Amino acid sequence: MSVVVLAGGTGGAKLARGLLDVVGDDLVVIANTGDDIEIYEAYVSPDPDLCTFWLADRIDDRGWGLKDDTFAAMDELRTLGEDIWFNLGDRDLAIGLLRARRLREGARLTEALGDLGAALGLRARVLPMSDAPVRTWVLSGEEWTSFQEFMIRGRAEGRVDGMELRGIEAAVPPPEVLEAIASARAIVIGPSNPVISISPILEVPGMRDALAAAPAKVVAVSPLVEGAVVKGPTEAFMAWAGFELTAAGIAGYYGEVLDGMVTDERDAGGLPVLVTDTLMGDAAARRRVAEETLRFAESLA
Repeated sequence: MSVVVLAGGTGGAKLARGLLDVVGDDLVVIANTGDDIEIYEAYVSPDPDLCTFWLADRIDDRGWGLKDDTFAAMDELRTLGEDIWFNLGDRDLAIGLLRARRLREGARLTEALGDLGAALGLRARVLPMSDAPVRTWVLSGEEWTSFQEFMIRGRAEGRVDGMELRGIEAAVPPPEVLEAIASARAIVIGPSNPVISISPILEVPGMRDALAAAPAKVVAVSPLVEGAVVKGPTEAFMAWAGFELTAAGIAGYYGEVLDGMVTDERDAGGLPVLVTDTLMGDAAARRRVAEETLRFAESLA
């Protein structure tokens, strides 16, 4: 029986790495693909790739991309006068170029992501939330921009006045995702930004129904440590969504999806709570949080 993690961003990837130490090949990651971007003739899947690099112990010290990657292609494009706002390492670019070709040839995104995992020797699975294209767009002031442009060009400094998941109506969970959820012994929502990293997964038509029908309980690990965001624009997006930046606010945002919450706060809006230190600063901490979260989820069954 699988252990399923819904993940996006660094927090979700770190928890997935901790769970890999605990459950090994039984781990299945369902990753947000709303951040995907087609650029430089490549197809880039930032969140699935982030999870894959973490699970394969190939993540770079900067927190994204492949370890010790070089940037000769980006440097040369700049020299040639190109506007390079999305920095992609040379090996990362090769992955995206091959993925784009596989998709043009008719492969599903699930299959293309599986190719990368196999090439890196990964036996746990990283699955996309959907094979259909879904893209997150952000409204700041009167301007809509893609999520990557908001985060990188705009450095996430503008206010958040809206969010759209373009293409979500035509999306469905891949059969591999539905199978993993139906056979899971625990389902964990990673400590990711609830609005931009997890809600795209939950809003895929059929995903909430699959989670509700699953025999496993669904628990979320709070992305807050001592009441503060570890990384990213969680506060701005939660404020736009109308929820306070607390464990109770996050539980309220997820709603009926959740059966419990792992947090360093004592109140999660009436849900069963595991109170623990959720900071995952090293491998030992990642494993500890993973073990405690799994025991908690299974105890609710």
